[in-house]
Amino acid sequence: MSTTERAAPPAEGTAPTPPAAAGRRRLPRDLPTLRRGVRRRAGRARRISRALVAAALSAWRSSLHVRIGAITMVVAGTVVVIVSLVLFSQIRTQLLTVKQQAAVDQVQSGVFYAQTEVVGIAAGDAASVRTTLDRTVQQLLTRGGSAGDFDVVMVYRTGDSERPPAVSRPGIYPALPDGLRADVRGGGQSYQYAMVPNASGEARPTLLVGSPVPGGASSAGQIELYYAFPLDQEDETLSLIRSTVAISGIALTLFVAGIGVLVTRLVVDPVRRAAGTAQRLAEGQLEERMAVRGEDDLARLATSFNAMADSLQRQITQLEGLSQLQQRFTSDVSHELRTPLTTVQMASDVLYESREDFPAHVARSAELLHEELDRFERLLSDLLEISRYDAGAAVLDWAPTDLGALVGRVTGGMSSLAERHGCELLVTCPPDPVIAEVDARRVERILRNLVGNAIEHGNGKPVEVTLAANRTAAAMTVRDHGVGLSSAEAQHVFDRFWRADPSRVRTVGGSGLGLSISLEDARLHGGWLQVWGQPGLGAQFRLTVPLTAGTDLTSSPLPLRPTIVRRPAGATARTAVHRA
Repeated sequence: MSTTERAAPPAEGTAPTPPAAAGRRRLPRDLPTLRRGVRRRAGRARRISRALVAAALSAWRSSLHVRIGAITMVVAGTVVVIVSLVLFSQIRTQLLTVKQQAAVDQVQSGVFYAQTEVVGIAAGDAASVRTTLDRTVQQLLTRGGSAGDFDVVMVYRTGDSERPPAVSRPGIYPALPDGLRADVRGGGQSYQYAMVPNASGEARPTLLVGSPVPGGASSAGQIELYYAFPLDQEDETLSLIRSTVAISGIALTLFVAGIGVLVTRLVVDPVRRAAGTAQRLAEGQLEERMAVRGEDDLARLATSFNAMADSLQRQITQLEGLSQLQQRFTSDVSHELRTPLTTVQMASDVLYESREDFPAHVARSAELLHEELDRFERLLSDLLEISRYDAGAAVLDWAPTDLGALVGRVTGGMSSLAERHGCELLVTCPPDPVIAEVDARRVERILRNLVGNAIEHGNGKPVEVTLAANRTAAAMTVRDHGVGLSSAEAQHVFDRFWRADPSRVRTVGGSGLGLSISLEDARLHGGWLQVWGQPGLGAQFRLTVPLTAGTDLTSSPLPLRPTIVRRPAGATARTAVHRA
């Protein structure tokens, strides 16, 4: 006897609590946590998948073994799959053909036997028809056949009506296809594959063969005989063949891929050793050579490589010797010229100071001698500096330096030169001090060279000097509006003794090494010295140095290409310092 439970009424003054209220109250707090957990897991899965894809792509790009193995596996796998499909299709067709021929032969034998059993059947006696059909079905089952297990169905049809069929096992008759029944009713033998339930009710592939039994009834009736041959044995055989072919195909694919990788390794390893030897040669280990084994093509490659390395070593050794000889010659000549130059300069100073007592042409000669000796002294100083850079003896003496004050000193010192050329110096600096760890003497020399070149080539137009900084770097640009530079000239502007126009007369009196030394000074700081120019629009040089010595540069606070603004030439020479 069942009873119905009722909830106890709430106490007075207490609001009724609906069922699962606590769970609903916790849901707003638990749902966001669940969502965050799902997002974290999804994000972790995406990161892992991206890492795997990146690793696979990296292995594909960097490893010839991986590429050859993958390509060989894909090609071999494709061939194996195609061959396996063709082979499996042929085996399946052959098995079914043999099964079908045996089944047709067995049905024909069964039709002959059934014809002898049902001769003279009394069409009007339903009990006699039923007994005869059941007996015939049982006799056909006991006779067996070469086609394996089977079931039998016999149908007695009179006109458009059928009597209950005689079957060896229930469930077969409803599964007979209509097309097969129609062909048999038309008087012909026919077969068809269909899914027929077995003894446990599971649909299994079955070969159905039907045929009419001639002379088995009066003119008012017709007997149809159907055989059902389950294909379980053939299905198991095909499954075994399928598994065998799949395992064999996978093993064959891996075997072929392994052979491809092995063959590739035999070819790639010598090339890889040659690449490693070439890399060590590029790093300066000129004594590195490849091991020569055998007399095949790879051995000839190693021999040729070693001969090339010997030739390169000889040429590099000769070039190093010539370079050292040139550096020593330049240094020795510069040092040796110091003493006579000092003597000649002292005599020149005496003549220069007494030039007012000489005739006009002698006084002019004393002035020219004094100027050219000053230029000769600067040339010797630059040659000594270049020789120190070539010998790797240049040392950076850095210290925290206010670049704004340094720019002010340089522009102040160049103001007299700007006045002589009738040009205006425009300086822009940030309001806060820019402190950088640099060698002030070298940076000042770079900036002095850049400003002097801008004044000389500026055609009397304003020269703009700009200082800016970001978190990691400081940059200074020197912009003139003079003759400018073409792209081809900009590629050679830092070459030693190079001049854009050899016919022009130097008014500043440089040595032709100023920009080369400036470039070496910038590199010694770990910085950049770059140039932009266009014919008729002037040029701009940009010096970028790190704020902290030893750090790498990633960007510059100032653009290399300036905003082109046409300015009228200033009539008055002055030094203007603007604080942004």
